[in-house]
Amino acid sequence: MARVKDNYRNLTGADKAAIFMLSLEAEHSAVLLENMEDEEIKELSITMSNLGDIDASIVERLFVEFADQISSTGSLVGTLDNTERLLLGSLDKDKVDMIMEEIRGPAGRTMWDKLGNVNEQVLANYLKNEYPQTVAVVLSKIKSDHAARVLSVLPENFAMEVIMRLLQMETVQKEVLDGVERTLRSEFMSNLSRTQRQDSHEQMADIFNFLDRSTESRFMGALEERSSDSADRIKNLMFTFDDLTRIDQSGLQVLLRQVEKDQLAIALKGASDEIKDLFFQNMSERASKMMIEDMEAMGPVRVKEVDEAQSNVVNAAKKLADSGEIVIAGGGEDDELVF
Repeated sequence: MARVKDNYRNLTGADKAAIFMLSLEAEHSAVLLENMEDEEIKELSITMSNLGDIDASIVERLFVEFADQISSTGSLVGTLDNTERLLLGSLDKDKVDMIMEEIRGPAGRTMWDKLGNVNEQVLANYLKNEYPQTVAVVLSKIKSDHAARVLSVLPENFAMEVIMRLLQMETVQKEVLDGVERTLRSEFMSNLSRTQRQDSHEQMADIFNFLDRSTESRFMGALEERSSDSADRIKNLMFTFDDLTRIDQSGLQVLLRQVEKDQLAIALKGASDEIKDLFFQNMSERASKMMIEDMEAMGPVRVKEVDEAQSNVVNAAKKLADSGEIVIAGGGEDDELVF
């Protein structure tokens, strides 16, 4: 049931922002929304949809300098439908659909309904890193059969801690419940949603990127025997240390400023001559000479250490590409690799 806002002192900052947005006309709210991040829009939308009835006196007090305009609107009602209509006035429908799906969930309109549709193993893997008291709160809010399945796959000692908290649990304060719900929504459900939207071959390519060479070769060989098409798709999607040749000169110099010199030295120790030359050419003469001397002085290096160092450099490059600080060219002349 929607909440009724009748006490100004109980309003949070998010509540005030939501009331403000609901009171504006579409063209004015659009200007504000265009200057917000997606995560801010999502959080604001969630708050708007949960506001319920808002007494006109609350609106007047909140916007005292605009009292003449605001008071004429009477009371406001924050609902899912009103929120969706407001967003459609200023955002693309695809973005609005994504935000509203986050709020409504695939089946059911509350966070707890949404958790009911999450596989118990997936939910347990997330909850096992939380405090037992937090897990107890979550399990107390979902259906008993689902809670039982989640409890059964948690580590046994941890599960017993959760059971003890459940037995001792009294009425959960609303502020605590709201905090748990916000955390689940922002950290768990949003990550789950992104994972579910990711292509399975892209996800597997990300996993293969973190395997050491021998394990990767073993799995890839087995996969080629079972499904050569899938193996080829994963290979094309993977980003390896050798793919650093697809970064332009300015991008390489940005990367050089981000990676630790000792890690780069180990990574280059097992690299091809082409990759070594690429990095040395983008260093000053003095820096490249010192790097070569460091590589010679370290002597033999274990393959595992080289793999880890190269993985660290690759991950640094991918983060820079994600943030738009560098561009990694794809297979075609005008293509870019998007992570």
